Amino acid sequence: MSEDNLLDKIREEAKSYFDNSRGSHGWDHVERVYNLAVHIGKKEGADLFVIKLSALLHDIAREKQDRARGAICHAEEGARVAKDILNKYKVKKSITENVVHSIAAHRFRGSVVPQTIEAKILRDADKLDGTGAVGLGRAFMFAGEVGSKLHNPEIAREPLIDRSYTEDDTAYQEYLFKLKKTGRLMETKEGKKIAKERIKVMADFFDTLNREYRGLG
Repeated sequence: MSEDNLLDKIREEAKSYFDNSRGSHGWDHVERVYNLAVHIGKKEGADLFVIKLSALLHDIAREKQDRARGAICHAEEGARVAKDILNKYKVKKSITENVVHSIAAHRFRGSVVPQTIEAKILRDADKLDGTGAVGLGRAFMFAGEVGSKLHNPEIAREPLIDRSYTEDDTAYQEYLFKLKKTGRLMETKEGKKIAKERIKVMADFFDTLNREYRGLG
């Protein structure tokens, strides 16, 4: 089977895991991560086949994590499922190992450190889709999905603990806890460049939101 044919098969199979996914982590997120990862991969001289497989499969366990309200790590579970899928198609062992590692290492809150350039690129691409204008939209969408408040500016003055899947899991909480750190967590030069531009968009937005939320113009 050619690489293109295999990618078509994997894409079709991966997409089936998103039939009941939340909008903030839908198939459109996968497509954007795919495009970002390929863009960065070309800049870094990485194995684009590994990157494409990793991007298509990286969130196949996300819906399972959401159902469990965070009790299951979608990166770890997704890596296990991806390995079974790749073995089914008899993908070369070295490629499978790199893809599985990339998926296991892509999560911001995960404990697996990316070791290959492909894993670093997937992690960068996934984090970048949580920044900028798209990132803002996704953060507010996720907050609505878990029943969070519109905004809570006071959270900046409280001890910053993880409030995942609670009414305090606001878009602003996500920005303070995670998204504003994205730039310094980038593994690639291109990732750092894109992150810098996108994070400024978010910082400017939340400065404005904090003023407007208090009725200050």
